[in-house]
Amino acid sequence: MNDTKEELIIPTVGNIKKLLEPIYSRLDNIDTTLNKKQVNTGHTKYYRNQDLKKIFGLSSNTIIKYRETGILPHTKFGDIYLYDIKEIEGILKANRVAL
Repeated sequence: MNDTKEELIIPTVGNIKKLLEPIYSRLDNIDTTLNKKQVNTGHTKYYRNQDLKKIFGLSSNTIIKYRETGILPHTKFGDIYLYDIKEIEGILKANRVAL
């Protein structure tokens, strides 16, 4: 057997913070970069059928009826129906009932 004793070194909170600072800094830079790209992309956001069901409590039949009657503007992408969030917000604002 080996009689050498190894010394156990327990890092202090301060030492751990010093080790983590560069990681936090890089994460902040990544977060900032991602947030800037999201703002500048100008991509349109869409709801899908399940979003309309969950958010507004609509049934599948109601969504189909609103699509077919032109109440609900949509884009069809293959078998997927997409609903522009800004258009939905516009419909909600236009139909707001003042008390």
